[in-house]
Amino acid sequence: MSVKVRIPTILRTYTGGDSEVTAEGGTLSEVITDLEKNHQGIAARVLDDAGKLRRFVNVYVNDDDVRFEQGLETLTPDGAGVSIIPAVAGGC
Repeated sequence: MSVKVRIPTILRTYTGGDSEVTAEGGTLSEVITDLEKNHQGIAARVLDDAGKLRRFVNVYVNDDDVRFEQGLETLTPDGAGVSIIPAVAGGC
């Protein structure tokens, strides 16, 4: 399955500046593995040392937040859009 992955500005150093890349995989886990194969270092920014999604990184498959789906086992159908969105925090 081929999906389009939207890359946030902070991670574009791993994709040669590309804001969107193509990755292969039937689940989010497989997509991240493929991203790492083609854009070395990106998985460490998305996954923690235990291999789980980092707390302050939000990932969507199409419009669905994977934390409310099956996490890394969320299906990524052919043509799906995957968005990696770092959480933004701040205050006064």
